[in-house]
Amino acid sequence: VSRAQERQELSLVRMEAAARRFREQHPSVNVVSVLSLPLPELSRKLRDGSLPLDHVFYAYVGKALQIATETNCITEFLQESETQLRKAKLMEKQGLLYGVPVSIKDSIDCQGHDSTLGFIKNLNKPAAEDSVVVQVLKRQGAIPFVKTNVPQSLISYDCKNLIFGQTRNPLLYTRTPGGSSGGEGALVGGGGSILGIGTDVGGSLRFPAAFCGICAIKPTGNRLSKRGIKAGVVGQKAVAAAVGPLAKDVESLALCLRALLSEDMFSLDSTVPPLPFNEEVYSSTKPLRIGYYETDFFTMPSPAMRRAVRETKQLLEEAGHTLVPFELTNVDYVIFNYCVRGMFADGGNSFARKFKGEMEKGGSGLFFWLAQAPHWLKTLLSWISKPFVPRFSSIIRSMKENTVDEVWSLHHEIEDFCHQFISQWKKLNLDVMLCPMLGPALGIGYPAKLSVAVSYTMLYNALDFPAGVVPVTLVTDEDEEQLKGYKGYYRDWWDRTLAKAFRGSVGMPVAVQCVALPWQEELCLRFMKEVETL
Repeated sequence: VSRAQERQELSLVRMEAAARRFREQHPSVNVVSVLSLPLPELSRKLRDGSLPLDHVFYAYVGKALQIATETNCITEFLQESETQLRKAKLMEKQGLLYGVPVSIKDSIDCQGHDSTLGFIKNLNKPAAEDSVVVQVLKRQGAIPFVKTNVPQSLISYDCKNLIFGQTRNPLLYTRTPGGSSGGEGALVGGGGSILGIGTDVGGSLRFPAAFCGICAIKPTGNRLSKRGIKAGVVGQKAVAAAVGPLAKDVESLALCLRALLSEDMFSLDSTVPPLPFNEEVYSSTKPLRIGYYETDFFTMPSPAMRRAVRETKQLLEEAGHTLVPFELTNVDYVIFNYCVRGMFADGGNSFARKFKGEMEKGGSGLFFWLAQAPHWLKTLLSWISKPFVPRFSSIIRSMKENTVDEVWSLHHEIEDFCHQFISQWKKLNLDVMLCPMLGPALGIGYPAKLSVAVSYTMLYNALDFPAGVVPVTLVTDEDEEQLKGYKGYYRDWWDRTLAKAFRGSVGMPVAVQCVALPWQEELCLRFMKEVETL
């Protein structure tokens, strides 16, 4: 661990030296103006040669260093990025992301570097080759330059592990940046990276984006290749994981998907459907039929979350779109029986095994503890707690070990649920859906106590629908005042804790979630763009 921490320290020293060397050699470069360019414009200028590659690269190395010092979001500087920068200048074919520095989440393989997932046992096990996504980024001219921090095991929406410590929210250091792509959220949110790549199995792209005031999209699970990406729970098929981009604006996400959905990716991973980016759908201006709901009746939305959906709905209606209320039911059943039970169908055995020999069990406390408990104890606890804390009872029940037969029927049940959801969607003739997104950012340490609050995001991993987040408002004094009446739907310990976790957030960003049907990433982005513009 101390060697890994020294490596992290050395990374920052190297970044500092590189940025300083560049400043001394090019004292007249206006770094601020380089950093203020949105990605589409920046990539245009890099491609047409009006902006030199090294100006952009070293501007971001300097800024990333500053944000890393403030938030502890970077785990490693990819030194080979400087070599790649020199090579890029000589490239014949300029890809869509030519010369764009990109940050990469810890769990995504980069050749010669560890993908730790915050586990000590994964240290000093450098990846033999780049993950497919990283290979495609490089072929498109992008320059992966840092790896970023994650919570231990990835099964958390905070961002802390024993090796690299806690990452802080760049907007308010007492808050979590979200997780598990928390280092990405902090770095992109703080302006130290213009494009980041993360993963999502319960909200791990959407939490960091929402908490740090930026955009992200979780595509359909198999739209982008997951080859060479380490998962929190390996081989689990009930809840779909996905890889996707985080950026300051929607246009940047679209550019990233355009670049990734290329022949390169389809030939490097033939299990991914060869669906190139559909420009026509993305740039369409026809009015949309939009379903919406303000609550899932499981996690009571904070006043700011409710207001975010309401105000967005109103703006969309004024812009000529049709909004249709959507009746969401049984989210409690989905969370316990599909999500928790699906992720831990082996009673949490494989999850618990990951922690063997680690020094501490990090931020997934409850799940780890339950995974360790013998079956009789789970049954007893579930029975005793049912009248007092029904949600706790349900979590324990859904952490039991299943037979293969039970797992198969669970998968079948999830498929049925998905088709029912789609038929409800089709009955209302919807194009897309507007949904709440948990926010504002919770205090550091709170996510570990509030695993139930993933309900708004994880629903769309169970369904495997594309879902993106767009920041739409900031918490007001009035929101803060209304929070005093926050009781929750269960009035249990979790509800009381969530009320506390939301407090003291005036001025923090709050997002909405934009959702489309499977494989409709372009429509999802088009809707996100509409929300962003309004």
